[in-house]
Amino acid sequence: MSEVKMDDIVALCKRRGFIYPGSEIYGGEAGLYDFGPYGVELLNNIKKSWWRRNVQLKEDYVGLDSAMFKNPKVWEASGHVGGFSDPLAECKKCNARIRVDKELGAIGVVADEKMSEAELNALFDAHRSEIKCPVCGEKDFSEVKAFNLLVKSNLGDFTGRDERPVYLPGEACQGIYLNFKNVVDSTRMKIPFGIAQIGKAFRNEISPRNFLFRTREFEQADTQFFVRPNENKEAYERIKADRFVWYTDDLGINPEKLRWSQHENLVFYAKDAWDIEYDFPSYGFDEVEGIHDRSDYDLSQHMKFSGANLEYTDPYTREKYIPWILETSMGLGRAFLMVLSDAYHEETTENGDTRTVLKLSPELAPVKYAVFPLLKNKPELVAKAREVFAELSKKYPCEWDDNGNIGKRYRRQDEIGTPACVVVDFTTLEDDTVTVRDRDTTEQTRVKIEEL
Repeated sequence: MSEVKMDDIVALCKRRGFIYPGSEIYGGEAGLYDFGPYGVELLNNIKKSWWRRNVQLKEDYVGLDSAMFKNPKVWEASGHVGGFSDPLAECKKCNARIRVDKELGAIGVVADEKMSEAELNALFDAHRSEIKCPVCGEKDFSEVKAFNLLVKSNLGDFTGRDERPVYLPGEACQGIYLNFKNVVDSTRMKIPFGIAQIGKAFRNEISPRNFLFRTREFEQADTQFFVRPNENKEAYERIKADRFVWYTDDLGINPEKLRWSQHENLVFYAKDAWDIEYDFPSYGFDEVEGIHDRSDYDLSQHMKFSGANLEYTDPYTREKYIPWILETSMGLGRAFLMVLSDAYHEETTENGDTRTVLKLSPELAPVKYAVFPLLKNKPELVAKAREVFAELSKKYPCEWDDNGNIGKRYRRQDEIGTPACVVVDFTTLEDDTVTVRDRDTTEQTRVKIEEL
């Protein structure tokens, strides 16, 4: 098997209807993508798998779906208005903008998140001669400036004077913190317990890159687990182990392409932070999910800014305290790209041809069965194949394909990851058996229709 490149996967996504460039007929829009017919099915299957693992199979977790728009004070309390920014510099020749921390990191220089603009400028000045503009190649840049990533909106602002700016969510998890007390008051959940949510997030990225890896609009799958103060260690390790198992057992990801990476420079409120990283084609290892021990920062901040009492009262001891929070946060676009990358294979067949196949877990595959009549100009074969298709479709997502020869139909289904193809031929009319062809092995077996 040849080495897979990200360009191969991007090409497959467009060719087979997984991912389309956003607003393509208008020339596209950087950092925005649309999920096509097969892409939306795969994405939904990843979501279902995540929801099942984190909500349906756990007694101590509940789900939530909070509104995207929130009171502007939410983003002040969370720190996004004042501190949610990227350090940028602009090329003086072509006006291209660069992420200074990323460019410094590429030459082995670490830019701490806690650095001020002055400190970043001093560090950047010391290494300007080593950094080229990615567009024109010049080394002449402006000073480093902090660029806020929140996306503003004008919800209810009929004056146009931006008197009360509102924002699209910079992260999906804030709704969980805002509804902590509601969940406690309206359910039987008692600490320790968790809340899970899948939600949209938006970031005003200046230089979106690496396909789905860094985009301006994306979805996050988050859990927030609430524990007693200082009772975080055991639960944290349990959560880390559970998240890793989801990747290997539920998604079927090759464990050799996954690794843990601990944050060296923690933000001030964090007790610990780890990333699960995947070895992406062409890009190498990079973050898919973060697991964070956030202490009591989030609920304390929202108590301070809202004036609401978010203390938890222990139902047995009557002790009052602000819970600590253990967070998991996964970018669904990155998870989608990881699943595709892990499943993508190029293989040489016995006759010397190359076939591209997505060896997706059957649970994730957009289509479970493809049903073919051997010949589309034989009404009796088509009628029988339609019967088989109708029955299978009652239980599984299926696809009908009667276009071209059988070999070409197999190749199309291989490229979208369909686990099994069912062929109705003349023997089917005699004994009610069909040929079932396995995606991964390409082996073909005769099976009774009733046994499918």
